[in-house]
Amino acid sequence: MDLTSIGMKAIQEFDDIRQSPLPQERLNAARKQALAFRERFIDEPCVQFYQSADMVRVPYPTWYAYSGVYTQSTYKFPYLHILNRLFIVQFRNFLGELKTLLFSPSDIDADRETPFFKRLTNKMPNWSPLENMVAPITRDVTQALAEVGLAPEDIDYISYDHLHTQDVRQWLGTTADTTDRPAYFPNTKLLVHEKEWLSATALLPVQAEWYCPNGIDGVDPAKVIKFTGSIQLGEGLALVHTPGHTEGNHSLVARVPDGIRVTSENGVGADAYAPMNSKVNAIRDYAKSTGMEVILNGNTLEGSNEQYISMVVEKTIAGPSKNPDFPNCASSSEATPYWLIPGHKVSHLIGEAKFGTLQAEALRSNSLQKESA
Repeated sequence: MDLTSIGMKAIQEFDDIRQSPLPQERLNAARKQALAFRERFIDEPCVQFYQSADMVRVPYPTWYAYSGVYTQSTYKFPYLHILNRLFIVQFRNFLGELKTLLFSPSDIDADRETPFFKRLTNKMPNWSPLENMVAPITRDVTQALAEVGLAPEDIDYISYDHLHTQDVRQWLGTTADTTDRPAYFPNTKLLVHEKEWLSATALLPVQAEWYCPNGIDGVDPAKVIKFTGSIQLGEGLALVHTPGHTEGNHSLVARVPDGIRVTSENGVGADAYAPMNSKVNAIRDYAKSTGMEVILNGNTLEGSNEQYISMVVEKTIAGPSKNPDFPNCASSSEATPYWLIPGHKVSHLIGEAKFGTLQAEALRSNSLQKESA
């Protein structure tokens, strides 16, 4: 893929940071390059528009959310709640064109087929009447777009930090004879790391537990932009390869008025990215006794050393949030308090955010000009 032809460019700062056989040397190299990248990126102009929107809460095993923390505890409630969010970003690419990206647009209905969650609900008697209480939906993708005034044809790109629980067929459409369906987003292409795409086509059982069956089957290859390494989409917006949670994991990096926001599911919230400062005793004590700088989201430990390094990269790029004890890492699924689990506390919530001004009418005007040309 010639990135320059679509107004993007490769990011090369992180290409060689994981070459050493010594984990400490890899970590040091990664931190150094992440700091240099932050210093460069903070001088970028802000994206045109950025909004994160709450979508759906789901119960998630505490064991996975804070990998390692509770392994020596006598008791901890087995589940907490994570709140999945959609990120709507409008930016100018390097050709000067206004583009719109949806990051983490989950198809809530289709995602229920993820084997782990499907088995979880099957174990719960009378799940249907409990669903609105246990896994309440704030809005879906279509409602979120309607709220900001975007139409399906306005969306240029969708992307996910990785493809756990994701089914992209509704958004991109399919061309297979058995599953032919039109695309909900007719002009959209998927931005996905090449390693993530390849991995999703040949999963091991430990991975398949978290991927929607057939979630990418039948998608037109012309609608998929596979990249290697890290890329910058335009002014103030990048996708940085952050492997470990999955081999092709990448993080959304956006320059916004409150600094730089970094989004992935490597960690499930502020406590995971700064455990030494956590107000949760178990997390803080674990970090201090082990020296852990970050706490992994560990449902699939494809590469725990690399995930650890990636989280340090993320927090270094992000810099401090409005609470200086915690970095500006806006997890795509953030652990949040919920009345159903009163014992679950968090130290700091990143929460929803909105910056800038959306230009929906300009997008449609550009589209009409192209059609008439």
